Amino acid sequence: MDSPSSAEYWSEVETWPRDRIAEFQLAALRRQLAYVGANSAYYKAAWAGIGFEPGDLRSLDDLRSLPVVRKADYVADLAERGPWGSMLAVHPEDVARVHFSSGTTSSPAPVCWTRQDLDRWADLYARFAYSQGVRRTDVYQALFGFAWFVGGLGVTAAYTKIGCTVIPGGSGDTERQIDVMARYGTTAVSGTPSFMLHLAETAERLGRPVTGNRVRRIQVGGEPGGGIPETRALIEERWDAKVFDGYGSLEFQPIAWECERQAGGHFAEDFVYAEVVDAGTGAPVPDGSPGVLVLTHLDKQASPFVRWWTGDVVVRDPDPCACGRTHGRLRGGVLGRADDMLVVRGVNFFPSSVESLVRSTPGATGEYLIVIDEDVVDRATGYLTGVKVRLETEDGAAESAVDRLAHAIRAELTVRAVVEPVPSGSLARSTHKAKRLVREI
Repeated sequence: MDSPSSAEYWSEVETWPRDRIAEFQLAALRRQLAYVGANSAYYKAAWAGIGFEPGDLRSLDDLRSLPVVRKADYVADLAERGPWGSMLAVHPEDVARVHFSSGTTSSPAPVCWTRQDLDRWADLYARFAYSQGVRRTDVYQALFGFAWFVGGLGVTAAYTKIGCTVIPGGSGDTERQIDVMARYGTTAVSGTPSFMLHLAETAERLGRPVTGNRVRRIQVGGEPGGGIPETRALIEERWDAKVFDGYGSLEFQPIAWECERQAGGHFAEDFVYAEVVDAGTGAPVPDGSPGVLVLTHLDKQASPFVRWWTGDVVVRDPDPCACGRTHGRLRGGVLGRADDMLVVRGVNFFPSSVESLVRSTPGATGEYLIVIDEDVVDRATGYLTGVKVRLETEDGAAESAVDRLAHAIRAELTVRAVVEPVPSGSLARSTHKAKRLVREI
């Protein structure tokens, strides 16, 4: 839809009562499962193997009788039935767009869209950007990548739909990005948290601090930083702008974005059905408790996924937002990846917990790496005995920053910390997704 600039909400769907949302989801799931069962050879065979028919779905809870599908299942199917795989639910001639995974752990995996899927994607992104206060009078600069990465084209289509003046900049040419912002009066941008900090740092070095430009809204995604209060505060301070966290994945575009209240990303519950489950048992966890997010499309045509195991640990908040929107929210954004969780002598934590402490350490630049090496691994068992942080520090502040961070990690995470200072500017900056955890053993 094309929402008038004076409207408070992009769509009335955003304020539906909870009972109407549940009623809509059940009807949409029934239609979607019937479509998937008829058109996806993968799901048709998988469901036949457990004796499930789409018509068996009588309640939302019945969906839990179906197995989860993981990235490894998708990759294996592509390897056996490539190049499109048997999950594809349309003829390849009807595929209008293909985006690929990064291919860091396997061959790049394609995810497909029909023209209707693309329209839906753009409208949902536009809904979320609109909820952040973006209007057709804004000049928007897209700082997400365009080469292979899924984010850049999505946001460009969305802000175009709102009616903004759109500048598809991409995630390179840092100095040129800064010049364009100043020259053309950019008011809204989106990019990864690490790139936003890199841009601010570069602009400061050039004597053209970004606090002097017109950017007032920054939508971040691709990394957990937007959901970490300390990282959000750092970006807001360096840009003098509001930061909004956004969450999506290659398979699900989008999932949840924050509104102007910055109180956790709103699910698009008319597009995805979200479950939060125990990582070990797969059983649902109560709202307000952490668990792995499992998603099901409600109206995707080309590459529909049913009970997709995202691997992302989240906390679902069912309470309506102060903005008036009623869809569930992600409290604190994505807490981490279930497979990235670190266990040190029985204490579980995510790398993002370390980031929040680094960002609030005086004398630290904010750049860091978590390093797994012989200093924190027991040679006999292979278990972690502590956490090692390679910390970039400001000139003359190494000793105090190291002491402060080591103490904070011990106090907040209750684990031993080995903090190794490195000079300011020595750690690589990322223009895409920053890698914060490295293994050197």
